[in-house]
Amino acid sequence: MAKKLLVGLGNPGPRYAMTRHNAGFIVVDAFVDDRGGRFGTHKRTNVDVAEFPDVIVVKPRSMMNLSGGPVKNVASFFKVPPADIIVVHDELDLDLGQVVHKVGGGGNGHNGLRDITKALSTPDYQRIRVGIGRPPGRMTPAKFVLEDFSKRERDELPIVAADAADLIATLL
Repeated sequence: MAKKLLVGLGNPGPRYAMTRHNAGFIVVDAFVDDRGGRFGTHKRTNVDVAEFPDVIVVKPRSMMNLSGGPVKNVASFFKVPPADIIVVHDELDLDLGQVVHKVGGGGNGHNGLRDITKALSTPDYQRIRVGIGRPPGRMTPAKFVLEDFSKRERDELPIVAADAADLIATLL
């Protein structure tokens, strides 16, 4: 059976660790922890990687909006076709706690997805959409996604990450 490629989207570094835009990193970290794995650096493809018998889990070391190149490189390196790629990302159009599986489609304004679609030359990969909710008042989405989760949201994150990890396990 061919391995799947599970990609968590986020921005590298401690400054972004608990921002809403890092929901993808938070989920794949929980998934790897649940399986007793650890991430190591895969220098040839500019990603952090954890390998399991059924899935290769990666976190690009580039900024979110430049995820396409690293995803394409790691997919080529491990010979994983787009249909076997699962990208985990933050989703403004879902409330915090909602986790939805989707195959293909547009990027819905998400620049990380847009860059991956462009690099792979197809939108036909799987997505795990992790709800982060809409910005309050007149706050711009760009500012909202780069802010840290609130205390209440951080308290909910382990449950959200576990739900997303369960969904990923079913897909595998």
